[in-house]
Amino acid sequence: MDELTKAKAAARAAAFTRRNVVKSPERDADAVAHLLELVLPFQGQALAGYMPMRSEVDPVPVMAAMAAFGPVCVPVIKEKGQPLEFHRWEPGCDMVEGPFGAHVPVKAEVIVPTVLIVPLVAFDRSGGRLGYGGGFYDRTLEGLRAGGTVMAIGYAFAAQETDNVPLEATDQPLDAIVTDAGVLRLTGNRPRSRA
Repeated sequence: MDELTKAKAAARAAAFTRRNVVKSPERDADAVAHLLELVLPFQGQALAGYMPMRSEVDPVPVMAAMAAFGPVCVPVIKEKGQPLEFHRWEPGCDMVEGPFGAHVPVKAEVIVPTVLIVPLVAFDRSGGRLGYGGGFYDRTLEGLRAGGTVMAIGYAFAAQETDNVPLEATDQPLDAIVTDAGVLRLTGNRPRSRA
């Protein structure tokens, strides 16, 4: 295991611990309020959320609110090493368990999002994000950005912040980060190697 891989594993373990400690309905509600404020100007645009697992911050109330204005979708893992595909989600739609335990819509209507709510394990103030290690969002954001303007919003609890996320050249930066403590808007960030 190289040094960068070790650094990422250690950062993930520490962030999971912090996330598990702070998870609460009150913090979820605070995060939802901040996220809704940020995404409301994007009404009508295709919005990607996600179905929360374990102690992740819950974006579903925001997804439900935004579904009244335009298409909402959730990520579906189609194959290891490939970008995510996004399927239309609506409040109350039939769901099944997908790969890695995340629930996905039974009906597979593909949507290409322009605004993405991205789950995080850890983040830093320069827009660096640490995910679960599969690279799915990095490949997805790279492909979507090559095709046009995309807004990537990291979503986490404030306690998941770290000073310096270990990054590699393929890691895609975030455009904003929303937590229970507020909104951090980022501009002009591009990934760089950092161990």
